[in-house]
Amino acid sequence: MAHPKRKTSKTRRDKRRTHYKAVMPALGVCSNCGSSVKLHTVCGECGYYRGKLAVEKEVTA
Repeated sequence: MAHPKRKTSKTRRDKRRTHYKAVMPALGVCSNCGSSVKLHTVCGECGYYRGKLAVEKEVTA
């Protein structure tokens, strides 16, 4: 297995890591109930996806 000939400097290491960051997921609005939903997922509040019922939600009264 290959071994590095020189120690990687802190500057070089940190320059490589500049793109490693957490990103905020894209949020949209549910067309049925209006709550904020991560894009391309079923709404957790009502169970609708793109205007159609995808998951039956239990009604808790």
